[in-house]
Amino acid sequence: MKTLLWILLVIIIILVVWSLVGYFSSRVEQTEYSIVKKANGYEIRNYPAHIVAQTTVQGSYQDSLNQGFRIVAGYIFGGNTKKESIAMTAPVTSQGGASQTIAMTAPVTANVDGNSHTISFGMPRSYTLATLPTPNDPRVKLVEVPAQKMAVLTFSWYATDSRVQAMEGQLLAELARDKVTVAGKPQYAGYNAPWTPPWMTRNEVMVAVQ
Repeated sequence: MKTLLWILLVIIIILVVWSLVGYFSSRVEQTEYSIVKKANGYEIRNYPAHIVAQTTVQGSYQDSLNQGFRIVAGYIFGGNTKKESIAMTAPVTSQGGASQTIAMTAPVTANVDGNSHTISFGMPRSYTLATLPTPNDPRVKLVEVPAQKMAVLTFSWYATDSRVQAMEGQLLAELARDKVTVAGKPQYAGYNAPWTPPWMTRNEVMVAVQ
């Protein structure tokens, strides 16, 4: 009996520590938006224009997401050449004389076009295209995304290829049901670090609408 209690205690401690790590590692700046409408199963949001760092890779969804994440994260975590001084205020920190560490924001988005996947990180709102340092890796592009209206379906737990596809299908079916006109291709958005417990994750599929 004592052995069983010790095992249960260890499991509880592991789950608590895992949850705390997931909670604090996911507390990052998020892309702004305003909710236009809450519908049955999804919501309509307005997103203002914002800047992303992105790269396009080939392969399956999960492989492309992992590869693209590493490429863009290299820019976020110092793989850039500073054009001019950037104030050392939170959430931006300096790393050496020629590079900077840029605060990571959520969500990380994935757009699919055939076998190509474009992985994007939103940049902190304190930056403009003129003040962001230039990426060292030519595969990383800095792009200003125009303001757009998006239909969004939120879900938790792991975002496997099949689950993301199923959620995209569900969102498109709900929009068709409500006669909402789709104006683009669905994309996936993830808000949490990879090691976040699945019961704490926030995943979304979204698509531009008119």
